[in-house]
Amino acid sequence: MERIIEEPLDRTMEGEETLEAAILPLRDVVIFPRMATPILVGRDKSMRAVEAAVHREEPLVALTQRDENIEDPTPEDLYTVGTLVSVARILRMPDGTTSVLVQGQQRVQVLEFIQQEPYLRAVVRPIVERTDRPPATEALMRAVLSQFERVVQLDRAVPEDAYVFAMNIDEPGWLADLIASTLNLKTAERQELLEIFEPSARLLRLSILLARLLDVLELENKIQAQVQQEVDRTQREFYLREQMKAIQHELGEVDVYMQEIHELRERMEAKNLPEEVRARAEKELNRLAQMPPLSPEVSIIRTYIDWILELPWTEETEDNLDIAHAAEVLERYHYGLKKAKERILEFLAVRKLAGERSRSPILCFVGPPGTGKTSLGKAIAEALGRRFVRISLGGIHDEAEIRGHRRTYIGALPGRILQGMARAGTINPVFMLDEIDKIGVDFRGDPAAALLEVLDPEQNHAFSDHYLEIPYNLSKVLFITTANILDTVPPALRDRLEVIEFPGYTEGEKVQIARRFLIPRQIEENGLQNIPLKFTDAALRRIIREYTSEAGVRNLEREIAAICRKTARLAAEGKPYRRVIVPAALERYLGPPRYDYGRAEETDQVGVAMALAWTEAGGEVMPVEVTLMEGKGILLLTGQLGEVMQESAQAAMSYLRSRARDFGIRPKRFEKTDVHIHVPEGAIPKDGPSAGITIATALVSAFTGIPVRRDTAMTGEITLRGRVLPIGGLKEKILAAHRAGIQRVILPKKNQRDLADLPRREIRGMTLIFVETMEEVLGAALVQPLRTRKAVRPREGGARRRKSS
Repeated sequence: MERIIEEPLDRTMEGEETLEAAILPLRDVVIFPRMATPILVGRDKSMRAVEAAVHREEPLVALTQRDENIEDPTPEDLYTVGTLVSVARILRMPDGTTSVLVQGQQRVQVLEFIQQEPYLRAVVRPIVERTDRPPATEALMRAVLSQFERVVQLDRAVPEDAYVFAMNIDEPGWLADLIASTLNLKTAERQELLEIFEPSARLLRLSILLARLLDVLELENKIQAQVQQEVDRTQREFYLREQMKAIQHELGEVDVYMQEIHELRERMEAKNLPEEVRARAEKELNRLAQMPPLSPEVSIIRTYIDWILELPWTEETEDNLDIAHAAEVLERYHYGLKKAKERILEFLAVRKLAGERSRSPILCFVGPPGTGKTSLGKAIAEALGRRFVRISLGGIHDEAEIRGHRRTYIGALPGRILQGMARAGTINPVFMLDEIDKIGVDFRGDPAAALLEVLDPEQNHAFSDHYLEIPYNLSKVLFITTANILDTVPPALRDRLEVIEFPGYTEGEKVQIARRFLIPRQIEENGLQNIPLKFTDAALRRIIREYTSEAGVRNLEREIAAICRKTARLAAEGKPYRRVIVPAALERYLGPPRYDYGRAEETDQVGVAMALAWTEAGGEVMPVEVTLMEGKGILLLTGQLGEVMQESAQAAMSYLRSRARDFGIRPKRFEKTDVHIHVPEGAIPKDGPSAGITIATALVSAFTGIPVRRDTAMTGEITLRGRVLPIGGLKEKILAAHRAGIQRVILPKKNQRDLADLPRREIRGMTLIFVETMEEVLGAALVQPLRTRKAVRPREGGARRRKSS
């Protein structure tokens, strides 16, 4: 083979004669000898060269341009090997070009260009090819024919007649030129074959090109076969199903089972599912299709597929990031709640600037009942333009309520989280988990522990539900939890929450809420739109003070609703009714007052001090009574006090006994006196350390006989050395004192920083006294100073304390 390749320079028969010929430049066409090819001629020089060949019978040589984009080629832009052609036909085209049918005659090599205007002319030398067929050349011809046959079978663009024609060619050079002109080769590859003068070398190069082309065609054919097989299978299934439907229709039968499977398949195709979810759903659907209709697993699989198709996987709503609009919506539905509103507007601002990179916060609204926690969640959803979903977690004990049940259980379902997502229909709703502080724990697991994954932005992008068993993305959900207190929330769960406190409403805030929201809503619900019913501010304040006792406004709305219902009845019966509700008319509608506004004691009493307590419903005024009786020194505590409050009472008693000589009390008196500490409303459990200084004040008053000021209330934790420690719920406690008509409040000095959130206009006229020690408390709470005397065994510390008293 190598010998044949080396022979062209020595044994190729080249004509000695030369001739002058017109040159026809071709853009992307290579013409081979003996091949007829139509070409479009549009350039003036090319047209003049054709006319010279036709009219003056001048030889015409076709040369291919090296760069097809050159409009006016020079000799340097043309290959030096071309084909001597004859013009068989000329046709004028409507677009101004000319179609020329030329036929290749012989290879030529350009020796010299002798003219460029008006058309190119050159001196060329014809190339005479060998026509003998040595054994090596014969073998090459057969190999090339075999490859060409395979190409014709695989490539539909190559006509089958080309192979038949190639079989009948005896000359090796002609065979190579025919196959090269038939294949879809690049211009450079065609020119390369044209420039190989030795037929055997040309066949060898063509064999390499055919082998490469066969690899591509076989791979393409394999891919097409796979695609066609899949299409044929799908068409076959469709055809068989349609036949089955037609047969059942003719027989008057309807296969409900197959119809349901068909409907599920259509829903699955229409649903935009992630690849992992779609693969799982198709697997279950194929299992369902192969099962008999009466199999017990049919309903289980069918329900499972239904849940997959009902859950939102990619559907989401577009956030409305207009901060002004959000502020307007929040103000329209809620009065006050400044911190909560600011946090939502900050979230919108961050989302507007950072886009999807910002994480959704896990908010926790903490406050007494009726302060607008749930309704604010709805307003947030409206401001964002998102769906709103609420589930109540109060009283649930089973972890499966959050994570769902395994499919092995009868009646298994997803957990409440995924059920809520299915109701929302989008992957980015506002999801409210109500009453998170009232979750229970028993042998079925801890639901609060299951919430750790739900409310953790680092984990909830792949939330695992026991029923679904497919990771579900909860990272785009805006979770809002609500609670009355945080004491019962586990620390790990509390750490994931951003707590926003909802303090109780002041009297002025309740009046504004009633004006803006409660009264218009009750007028509409009771059909009083055409009746000009009005409430005076004085009437509203009396309802708040004497008919309700709450931190929120639920009972206030109930009382307003009662007045509206009675007015509606009078109007429906045609009887006269009041159009303006004034304080004097309230007893007619609501009966006698239920609460006494200004519940401070009428006189200064010995052994009675007023404590301030904080409950889930807000602040309360709580009297502490101490009675002394002859006995054996027993300390009796009643009023359903918790362990912490009992310890505060014991600490207060120990403080009093340690300071007895300073207060002028004989120590032996404790051995013969029983002390009974009682906190009224004994049916209500009470606990906490904040009544410590109140119990100590009542004890000192009882043992010294000095009354406690009736206009003074106090709160603070006591230590054995008489220090006053800070407490919580300051705002609620001060507002409770204000509602009770108390003018002076004694508070721990370290709670002074908590006054920032206190509405000054609501407590105008009240005196707040901040203390650090019990001596300061007693000096402010008792009617007159303690009558101290020197102790039996004087101590320097004792003397200093007497001085400070």
